Amino acid sequence: MKQVLVIGSTVTDVIIHLEHLPKTGEDVHVIRQTMSLGGCAYNVSNMIRLFSVPYILFSPIGTGTYGHFVREALAQKGVKSPIPTPEQENGCCYCFVEASGERTFVCHRGAEYRFRPEWFDLPDTDAIDSVYICGLEIEERTGTHIVRFLEEHPDLRVYFAPGPRIQVLPPEILSRIFALSPVLHLNETEALEYTGRSSVEEAARVLYEKTRNVVIVTLGERGAYYRTEEKAAYVPGVRAEQTDTIGAGDSHIGTVISRLKQGASMEEAIADANRVAAAVVGSSGALLSEEAFQKLGFADAGTAGRSYK
Repeated sequence: MKQVLVIGSTVTDVIIHLEHLPKTGEDVHVIRQTMSLGGCAYNVSNMIRLFSVPYILFSPIGTGTYGHFVREALAQKGVKSPIPTPEQENGCCYCFVEASGERTFVCHRGAEYRFRPEWFDLPDTDAIDSVYICGLEIEERTGTHIVRFLEEHPDLRVYFAPGPRIQVLPPEILSRIFALSPVLHLNETEALEYTGRSSVEEAARVLYEKTRNVVIVTLGERGAYYRTEEKAAYVPGVRAEQTDTIGAGDSHIGTVISRLKQGASMEEAIADANRVAAAVVGSSGALLSEEAFQKLGFADAGTAGRSYK
């Protein structure tokens, strides 16, 4: 099985639990605070790792306190990015989690979002068949290096999860990515706001006309809606007691990528992704533990060995 190249950030998530976000001038107390590996690319790669699908985490890891935390935490998991350490501090993400489980991100951007063109000579593209990208890295001025790499390798299957950055990405950059016919992954709010449509079905149709490939719109506990050339359908969700929503979208697309690599149909892959995302929502933080993953019954989902890097 060929590898998935997971392009993007690995950061330190500083997860701060509080009763509610403060208003201007208000004092609130922190209930608890933890630090964890995070970042869209890392979250996606961790889910791919759990499914035993081979991958490369293609993520710059900078210097400083947060860079040291990331590097040490990855080493404990036996994961290393092939990108050399840039001379710039790594950033972090402050994740404020309210009692309702809703999360608010405040991102301090650093080396993890900025890519250099020479780095894209490092992966063996003959060993890769799929690539994941999100919107945060594309938004940076160095995001054009990522797009150019994909344009130079049109045989790679691209999974694009732009998140809310789809609203601010330059139209010319989006047009170049859409021209690559990526599998597009958005949540309901992102899809509706970007297209200006009032229904998920209409939004997915507009997006499909731009990419001519699969469009997946996640709907929280209601599941997901997808559109392909042959079919458009809802895939039911799974109820979960919400602890926090950190990483739910990343875990969803990571599962879709993994299950498709293992030969599942699109509908099967999305159904499995709905189950995984519900489990992530029901746990604290972005990452599903090995034990929680095994309880979902995916231990024998695929035949790939753990030959990840």
